[in-house]
This record gives sequence, structure tokens and C-alpha cells, in this order.
Amino acid sequence: MKVFVYGTLKPGECNYLRYCEGKVVDACPAIARGQLFALPIGYPAMMAGDGTVCGFLLCFANSAILDDLDRLEDYHPLREPTQNEYQRQEIKIFDRHLKPLGTAWAYFMLPDRVRSLGGLWLPHGRWENRFFTK
Repeated sequence: MKVFVYGTLKPGECNYLRYCEGKVVDACPAIARGQLFALPIGYPAMMAGDGTVCGFLLCFANSAILDDLDRLEDYHPLREPTQNEYQRQEIKIFDRHLKPLGTAWAYFMLPDRVRSLGGLWLPHGRWENRFFTK
């Protein structure tokens, strides 16, 4: 089970400690295609796009981790997409040299929600925590 993370679930961040520590069998720096936004509420959002988003590819032994992550990201597959905070989908992931690493689950936010939350585009595709815990 592979998940691409770019915010509070990255190693060293608050939600990594809560949700992933002790469950991750491998973590490596990775890149995904998209656009990254800093939200004034203190965490990031990724949207589909042509840019690059820097994060980590986390590998889990147990796929049940998706239930916990879905709750954290306020995603439920049976709800209308606009009722979810994030959408989960499988995407292609690359290493830092753009060599393909296969596919992984990732959480995206719909453009209307990013705009309504006042998202600020991060052209470098990298987010760092600014003293916030989601």
C-alpha cells in the first residue's frame, strides 16, 4: 500500500507521528504532478496540474491505514465529491530525478474549495509546517 504525502503526513510532521509512525515500512522523497497551495488554516492542498509537488512516498504493510487517513482528510468514497474536504485518487509518482516509482494514493482538493479557503499557490511545490496541528 503506497500513499504520496506532501503536508502534515510527511515524516517529521505532526500527523506522521499520529498516523504513520510504526506503520510505515519505507519512506522516500518523491514528486507528483500537480499544484500545491498553502491554506491559511494551516495545512496544504494539492490540485491537479502540470507543476511538481514535492513530498514523500510512504509504503505501508497494511492497507487498513487508508481508513484512518480518509478520516483525517475528511474523505468518504460514497459522498458527493463536493462534500469531501479532499478527494483520494491513485496517481503516478516519481523520484527526484523524475524516474517513475509506480502509482500511489494521494489526496487532492477541488479547485473551488482551494479558492474558497484562500489557498496561496506555492510555485516551488514544497510545503513546510508553520506551527499548526490538523
